[in-house]
Amino acid sequence: MSNNIRNFKLTNLSLGNKTTIFILTILLAYFGMFTYKNMPKALFPDIVMPTIMVQTIYPGNSPADIENLITRPIEKEIKSIKGIKNLKSTSVQDNSSIIVEFNTDVEVKTALQDVKDAVDKSKGNLPTDLDIDPMVMDIDFSEFPILNINLSGDFSLDELKKHAEYLQDEIEAVSEISKVEITGLLDREITVKTDLHSMESKQISFTDIENAISFENVSIAGGNLLIGNMKRMVRTDAEFKNVDEIGNIIVKHEKGNIVYLKDVAEVINGYEERESYARLNEEPVVSLNIVKKGGENLLEATDKIFTILDQAKAAKILPENLAISITNDQSEETRKQLSNLENSIIFGVILVILVLLFFLGLRNSLFVGLAIPMSMFISFVVLGGMGTTMNMVVLFALILALGMLVDNAIVVIENIHRLYHEEGLTKIEAAKQGVGEIAVPIISSTATTLAAFFPLLFWEDMMGELMGYIPMTLIIVL
Repeated sequence: MSNNIRNFKLTNLSLGNKTTIFILTILLAYFGMFTYKNMPKALFPDIVMPTIMVQTIYPGNSPADIENLITRPIEKEIKSIKGIKNLKSTSVQDNSSIIVEFNTDVEVKTALQDVKDAVDKSKGNLPTDLDIDPMVMDIDFSEFPILNINLSGDFSLDELKKHAEYLQDEIEAVSEISKVEITGLLDREITVKTDLHSMESKQISFTDIENAISFENVSIAGGNLLIGNMKRMVRTDAEFKNVDEIGNIIVKHEKGNIVYLKDVAEVINGYEERESYARLNEEPVVSLNIVKKGGENLLEATDKIFTILDQAKAAKILPENLAISITNDQSEETRKQLSNLENSIIFGVILVILVLLFFLGLRNSLFVGLAIPMSMFISFVVLGGMGTTMNMVVLFALILALGMLVDNAIVVIENIHRLYHEEGLTKIEAAKQGVGEIAVPIISSTATTLAAFFPLLFWEDMMGELMGYIPMTLIIVL
């Protein structure tokens, strides 16, 4: 019979080193709570997919010409790169777009450099009249807005832009924020409306007007000038400051007759042509799309942003009648998920103790209930050491593991209880044999089940339950 007795080494080790296990349990509980508090919180995990986009603009060409002259020569060179998983291209009017997706084992910097080298090789086969070289950039899927701040009210676009740029500068100074994009504004545009009849009468062409504007709006370095023992840098600053200076440009000077630009055209300081409209409560709106850095704490970032808004309102930097609304706030969903996890742990402990109280007694029900928070704390330590953020996937893994953890703990407690009361073994022997008989099957079944869902679930539950058996067995013996 002695040859059939199974022992679990971790259980035997814990039973032989009670003081060490007590200290280890306390330390793991402390570091688990500390790690949970300081772990970066996010709604979604950071996705690292090496994806590079090559965009080429060639105005005045049809999709067929774009494909033959631009897309195919670049694709030919890119296809020779190793590690490409997928290659897609789109040729439309005036524009060629190529998206290169690499295998996950390829670093983004390496993929970007390889594509740039391939594009440089293809330049010899591209049209020589390209105004802009092909643009090569990486696509970061982790950079998506975590929060939108909408500014609206009875204000002009210039006033809304001023307030939006102030918030942009303040929010971008936050260490967790990558960038802030302003949408809903129109770019400034200087419009020159020419009078064809005046141009014909003064024998002025469009080329004359174009050359006059381009030659005047320049800033040129003139070298150094030696004055005594000092050298002064000479620079001609002739950039336009206002529209009146543009109107006073001399377009034609012939036989003492001077023709200014304002004589043949009207210069208007305005905005580009509007192609879309954004309204909030029937008033103009400007939005700030806030993008978080990868791996940073979402909750801390949003808290700092809300503090900046409150301070700006308190200091009256932003007008009182400026309507500020928050949309697409991912911190709300993240807080709800964290609250669900905490509630699941608390209610899981309470319900398990209450239910098992009628079947296994108070002491055994407390043992099973204690295994739940202990396994969670150990999981937080492991996940924190792996550099994992507390996101939706991890929370799903933890909540899923709670149910399996309770089932396994009940099986262990019941088996030890049977050996102690029915077989007449001592507490120490019942704990050793009770865990040894079922430890490997329970861990194997749990790991196999969770590994089918997601690799992260495997590591979380495997490490959590494996380490959870050690303090739980010692407490059972006591």
